[in-house]
Amino acid sequence: MGMSPNTFENLPDDKRERVLAEAAREFADHGYHQASVNRMVGRLGIAKGSIFKYFGSKQGIFEYLFGQTVADFKKPLKQIRDSASGDFFERIGQSLLAGAEFITANPLIYRIYLKMVYQEGFPLRDRFLGEIRQASDKYLRGLVTDAMATGQLRPGIDADMAVHHLDAVMDRFLQACAIPALNARGASPGNTPDALRTRAEAVVDFLRHGLGAHTQTPEHQCRS
Repeated sequence: MGMSPNTFENLPDDKRERVLAEAAREFADHGYHQASVNRMVGRLGIAKGSIFKYFGSKQGIFEYLFGQTVADFKKPLKQIRDSASGDFFERIGQSLLAGAEFITANPLIYRIYLKMVYQEGFPLRDRFLGEIRQASDKYLRGLVTDAMATGQLRPGIDADMAVHHLDAVMDRFLQACAIPALNARGASPGNTPDALRTRAEAVVDFLRHGLGAHTQTPEHQCRS
C-alpha cells in the first residue's frame, strides 16, 4: 500500500500530534524491530489501515517521525546561526542549551536516537545517523568558517578537526543530559535551566581557553 503523506498532513493538528506521539512512544519503548503498529493503533483507537494509508509501512512511520524531528531540531539552531548577537563561543553555548531544551522536551525522541547510536542492528542506522551528522557538520562548519573569517579562532586551525571535535563535545553534552551517569561529575544535579546553563558555560570556557597554559613557550610544547 502506498504512502499518502498529504492525507496525514491534512489531519487536524491535535490528531497528527497524537499519532506521532504514539509512534515515538512505541519506537522508544520497543526499538524498531519490536515496535508494533497494532499497539499504536490500539492506543490511538483508530483502524490499522489508517496508519498504512498515511505512511505505507512501519518504516514509513519511522521515516516521517525522523524527518519531522530533524526539522524541529534545526529551527532553534537556525535562529542561533542567523543571529547577530554573541561571538563564536557564545553561539556554541546557545547551541548546547537549545539541544538540551529539545531533548528535555522530547525525551522519547532522544531515546530513539540513543537506540540508533548503540544498537548496530537498528534498520537504516547508517542512513539516519549519516543524515544527523551531515546536518550537524553543515551547521557547525558555518559557525567555524565565520569565526575563522572574523579572527575569533587561532590562525591555521584545522576546520575539519574543529568541526569533528565540536560535534563530539555537543553530542556527549546532550547524552549527559539524558543519562546522568555520563555527566563529568557523575550524578547530574538535574536538568534545571540553571544547572544546564552552568554546565554549558563550563564547556564553553573549556573550548575558549583550552588545556594549555597561555604562558607556555614553543620549546615546552609537544613535538610530533
